[in-house]
Amino acid sequence: MHRYQCPDCGYVYDEQQGCAHEGYAPGTLWSSLPEDFPCPECFVREKPDFIALDHRPAEE
Repeated sequence: MHRYQCPDCGYVYDEQQGCAHEGYAPGTLWSSLPEDFPCPECFVREKPDFIALDHRPAEE
């Protein structure tokens, strides 16, 4: 599971936790969120603006 951070306010969407406030259950993958998913904290940024955290390149 991965995490994604809003570059404005620092809110982190954690796939493992989801976002109950926005109706996304724990385990909801980032790829399942709509492209216009707004930051639930600041409402300034949308999904394409978020920064991926914890991503590691696949081992060869």
